[in-house]
Amino acid sequence: MAELVVVTGPPGAGKSTVAALLVDRFTPSALVTGDTFFAFLARGALPPWLPEAHAQNTVVVDAAAAATGRFVAGGLHVVYDGVVGPWFVDRLAAEVPDLHYVVLLPPLATCLERVATRTGHGFTDADAARRMHREFATADVAARHLVTTATADAAAVVDEIEDRLRHGSLRLRDG
Repeated sequence: MAELVVVTGPPGAGKSTVAALLVDRFTPSALVTGDTFFAFLARGALPPWLPEAHAQNTVVVDAAAAATGRFVAGGLHVVYDGVVGPWFVDRLAAEVPDLHYVVLLPPLATCLERVATRTGHGFTDADAARRMHREFATADVAARHLVTTATADAAAVVDEIEDRLRHGSLRLRDG
């Protein structure tokens, strides 16, 4: 049965690296990147990390959720890579109720270093990364959904996630 695994966390947490490795472990599979949906915004778009962008972000997440749901309904195992805090995860769950939720939350210093040294990525705002890290760190997220390791070995993180998937501990809803 096709499933959805949401890989989320603040900027610099390693979402894209981990999601790309994780999706390769499923067949058939699809990688949905939340940033792609934000790239559809044209004139008047607000930076999504600003509080006043909440209504805009809701529309974008709903569009991404609808597309993601279609892939899962079509029989594909989907890994969703994007910033989906607990304040938005129910929007994805409305399309795919039985999803797995993984919050990558390495130490703030690790995230800030990664944001500062990344290449080929449009997001480099350290203050916004700091704010989003704080939002994830203080959010009401069950410990079973958190991956807090700071290791640079993304394959080891994927192994941990795969083990948790086998045991069902990453399901958003118990039972």
